[in-house]
Amino acid sequence: MLPAMFYKGLVRPFLMRLDPEAAHERALRLAIALGRSRIARDALEALLRVEDRRLQQTVFGLDFSNPVGLAAGYDKNAIALPLWPSLGFGFVEVGTVTAMPQGGNPTPRLFRLKGQRALVNRMGFNNDGADAIAGRISSTIPVGVNVGKNRDVELKDAAANYAETIQKCHGDFYVLNVSSPNTPGLRKLQEREYLQDLLSVVGRVTSRGAGDKPAEVSGPTAPVLLKLSPDLTFDQLDDALELAQRHGIAGIVATNTTIDHPTPPEGGLSGAQLRERATECVRHIWRQTHGKLPVVGVGGIFSAADAYEKIRAGAKLVEVWTGLVYEGPGIVRDINRSLLRLLERDGFGSVAEAVGTE
Repeated sequence: MLPAMFYKGLVRPFLMRLDPEAAHERALRLAIALGRSRIARDALEALLRVEDRRLQQTVFGLDFSNPVGLAAGYDKNAIALPLWPSLGFGFVEVGTVTAMPQGGNPTPRLFRLKGQRALVNRMGFNNDGADAIAGRISSTIPVGVNVGKNRDVELKDAAANYAETIQKCHGDFYVLNVSSPNTPGLRKLQEREYLQDLLSVVGRVTSRGAGDKPAEVSGPTAPVLLKLSPDLTFDQLDDALELAQRHGIAGIVATNTTIDHPTPPEGGLSGAQLRERATECVRHIWRQTHGKLPVVGVGGIFSAADAYEKIRAGAKLVEVWTGLVYEGPGIVRDINRSLLRLLERDGFGSVAEAVGTE
């Protein structure tokens, strides 16, 4: 309770007075500093990390100590990785990473909708590039690399651009981001023709190969997931799922931000307004794949009840981003502690038992 009171009473009011992107940079600099201190990491871990076998799962071949991860976009450049395990996260997604570094869209490009507990961003994949980020990827928890297309790469060349990033970065898993609304034309990669080509090329790339050219192998050495838009119709979603299963994609991240919001400014909206639609997508994927394709549920998670809703709908893992901004670093501990109470209330012996039982 104390971390939440401290954050909401002192830290959050200060950050909310700053420009949103400036506030985010301040928070990241603090995360870097704390991550460099063994004393700080140990103290935070003792305070915030929840260890319980009922939270543990093995998903797409990886072991997760708990189901709560940090979504892509928060630590784009993998600069604060030492801290995230101490805040209690079970895994983290870095990026979005592109093959070549790029500056993203013009500022301002990150906006708060405080009354709606939401954010709107049009960042545009600003990142240091795969070569720089690859050397930073190391953690005691699984690290996923969210992979995107460079802005100046044409759609017909997108598959090779994604493959280049995967080959350079050595993540524990990869997430193909074909659903961000902030790179022109990117969402067309969810269409059957482009997605078929992308999944085919990625399926031939080894993430740990050496040299300039992708090695031709039976598949990547780390699992590859596909991140989809909440704005797809269920028919469009079904097309993507059929291709994903055909090409051996290990799981689906549902969902990215939405452009289906009446509130300006333009960009992808995340937060409380996305919760219901994201859960609908998780539920649909679970039903359409008969629970055989693991789902990472993202969108509007601020509490254990929100996380549990997605787990019961079919998500094996969940991720937070906007919830971390509004609720503070105690959110992971609070979700995991309350998840244990919810599991016990409903007679489940583990998170895995609760998946898809809605």
